[in-house]
Amino acid sequence: MTKKVIWVVDDDAIYQIIVNKIIQRSEIFSAISSFKNGKDAIDAIHNSLKNNELLPDIILLDINMPIMDGWEFMEEMGLLKSQINKQIMIYIVSSSIAVEDKNKSKTYPDILGYLSKPITTDDLILIASND
Repeated sequence: MTKKVIWVVDDDAIYQIIVNKIIQRSEIFSAISSFKNGKDAIDAIHNSLKNNELLPDIILLDINMPIMDGWEFMEEMGLLKSQINKQIMIYIVSSSIAVEDKNKSKTYPDILGYLSKPITTDDLILIASND
C-alpha cells in the first residue's frame, strides 16, 4: 500500500495537534498538511494545480469553520473538479451529531464518509485502505 497524503481542514488548534499526533503515530501517511479553514485549503489546492504539486489523497474536513466552512469548501471543490486529475477522498469530521449535517454530507458524491470527533487510528486505517 503506497502511503497517502492527508490534509486536515479544521479551525480547532487543539484538535489539529491531537489529530496530527494520531496521524503520525499511525505511520500510514507520507505527508500531513493542516489548514485552519476551507479557504486556506482551497488556496493550497489552487497553488498545487498551478505549480503541478502533489494534491492530497484524503481530506479530513470540519464543517463549522470561520471564513469558509466545510460546505462552502465542497462547493469550491465542485468548481475545481474538472482540473483535478485524481480522486480526492473527502471525509467530514465533525463534533456535530446533527442529522441534517449527516444527510447533507450524503448529497455530495465526493464525501465518502462522516466521522465523529475525535477520530481514532482505526478510523485512519479504514480510510487509508479505501481506494
